[in-house]
Amino acid sequence: MEPYKIYDFEDEKAWLKGRLNGIGGSDASAVVGKNPYKTNIELFEEKTGRRIAPDISEKPYVIYGKEAEQFIRELFRLDYPQYQVTHHEFRILQSLEYPFMQASLDGELVDQDGRKGILEIKTTNILQSMQYEKWKDRIPDNYYIQVLHYLLVTGYEFVVLRAHLRSNWGTDVRTQVKHYFIERAEVQADLDYLQKEEIKFWKYVESGRKPPLILPEI
Repeated sequence: MEPYKIYDFEDEKAWLKGRLNGIGGSDASAVVGKNPYKTNIELFEEKTGRRIAPDISEKPYVIYGKEAEQFIRELFRLDYPQYQVTHHEFRILQSLEYPFMQASLDGELVDQDGRKGILEIKTTNILQSMQYEKWKDRIPDNYYIQVLHYLLVTGYEFVVLRAHLRSNWGTDVRTQVKHYFIERAEVQADLDYLQKEEIKFWKYVESGRKPPLILPEI
């Protein structure tokens, strides 16, 4: 038996509404002060209904990432035939032990040994060299926290993150594809830390008492 409950929603609107009911992958980095776009206080205010999250669905980079995801998933399937790849549109997985933890996955993997894993897809516009440095030999902190959160919800054994880093060279658009492989056994200390912090944060949400501000590192 898997350590989560499955919710399949009929459309995107219902799925988006369902994501408001707990901590999702894109929320997790804000909990620990690793989200460059949102503080833990802003997340707390969203989860307690004191603030409405800004709608970024019409931003060009969001539209691009959303439209590209299905094709990138298929490219991954072709590049790595050793994995079985499945995807369920508008699905949320909810942790049985901690129901406020939930996940919407870009893909689920099964390797040749029958182990279950997570496929995470990122598309990023590289506008300056500093952004590229964040992807050099590592995953940016906010995305690393996101996949740790997914490991907590699913109990799966590994993650493959596929990043498409786009940059403009004159009239040319260049895309560099990078893959990052994470084994659950190698990040257990980070998983324990994140789980503890998410439990602590959700207690603030339930009590309505504002948590101390955690400032992200610049």
